[in-house]
Amino acid sequence: MSEPQKKQGSATGSPENTELREHRFLEGQMLVAMPGMEDERFARSVVYICAHSADGAMGIMLNKPARVRNFPDLLEQLKVIAPKERISLPAAAKEVQVLSGGPVQTDRGFVLHSADFFLDNSTLPIDDGVSLTATVDILRAIAAGNGPDRAVLALGYACWDAGQLENEIQHNGWLHCPADPGILFDHDLDTKYLRALRSLGIDLASLSSSAGHA
Repeated sequence: MSEPQKKQGSATGSPENTELREHRFLEGQMLVAMPGMEDERFARSVVYICAHSADGAMGIMLNKPARVRNFPDLLEQLKVIAPKERISLPAAAKEVQVLSGGPVQTDRGFVLHSADFFLDNSTLPIDDGVSLTATVDILRAIAAGNGPDRAVLALGYACWDAGQLENEIQHNGWLHCPADPGILFDHDLDTKYLRALRSLGIDLASLSSSAGHA
């Protein structure tokens, strides 16, 4: 298993990179479902966008619990640990939240985590504070006490085809805002939706499903 590494990045002012950033403007943002969301799977949901390009988008729901909520149970099921090792798991591993990340590939796990952990060829840096890793190596690292400082495990993910998410936003399906690490990583799932709205300065009681965008 590779050792965690610090993320390195670079930026240029080339037209190609400017166009790329424009296509990816939702990466690292949170989507907040409007009250009139027609797809019941996403009703009152908060979604963190991990990837966004001209080809489509992929994200993780942050406020829906998975049917299997116990992280140590999952570690045993995946044979990352033996049953006898459960008692010796570090406290951080026992507290990892297990979420329902979305309706696609619900048998596959994705770990959203702080950017203090990085595995070559496995970790996708999303912004300066958040990364995504979808290999079993990160589960082994968490179980051994060598994982990221903050992490949630999502089973499944949400995805949109080219132009689909932009169209849903234009038709008042979603609001979007910068991601709040507190909303990403804390355990209070029941209040994440209202907190995300508050971060936009919105009171749910006054929000109409027909609200426009500035």
